[in-house]
Amino acid sequence: MKIKCVAIDDEPLALQLLSGYISQFAELQLVQTFEDAIAGAEFLRNNKIDLLFIDINMPDISGIELVKALDTKPMVIFTTAYKKFAFEGFEQEALDYLLKPIDMKRFTKGVEKAIDHYQYKLSTKDKLQNESLYVYSEYKIVKINIPEIEYIESMEDYVKIHVGQPKPVITLMPLKKALEKLPQDVFKRIHRSYVININKIRSVQNRRVQLNTIELPISDTYIDNLRDHLKGKLKG
Repeated sequence: MKIKCVAIDDEPLALQLLSGYISQFAELQLVQTFEDAIAGAEFLRNNKIDLLFIDINMPDISGIELVKALDTKPMVIFTTAYKKFAFEGFEQEALDYLLKPIDMKRFTKGVEKAIDHYQYKLSTKDKLQNESLYVYSEYKIVKINIPEIEYIESMEDYVKIHVGQPKPVITLMPLKKALEKLPQDVFKRIHRSYVININKIRSVQNRRVQLNTIELPISDTYIDNLRDHLKGKLKG
């Protein structure tokens, strides 16, 4: 299966270079290129792609703002003539950023990251049979053992996955999507901001759940569902 790509850059020569590089990888399929960022954004809203190469500094809308506005985000590799934009690229959980002028060796490194990430996404598709979850965090792929997850905390477009490490794993993903990637009989939503691993519950009392390391609130929306599930466990 090929990785479907789109390239957006207002500089024709830069776009031509990217197109040539992409064509040298059998794993990649260049679906479309755009010099007009607005036209590119419209295409992305109406078509599913896997990998986006996009310039950061463009006249109508920056590449970063364009990516922020997408409801469904593909893998992203930013291109830029300015190193100062690297941190902003990191904030958007880009796979990589390529500094112009882009040479083939550096481009290859970015594409290899994309191929690895794509393969990991495919490997985790059957989530109920897989004990591991792979997410992208801080420019690297992180493997998380699902049974070790204690709870997941929403941060708008991001989530913090708490796994008992010194610090949580932060990745660009809505809480609803994170829950969809996990076994539904083990992970339960208890609040608009929290999903918990029921195997980590120590007690439930007065709309509060005590996990191994933290106490969290249970909202009215989810309390009955959690109680029914736990009662079923008692009967079992």
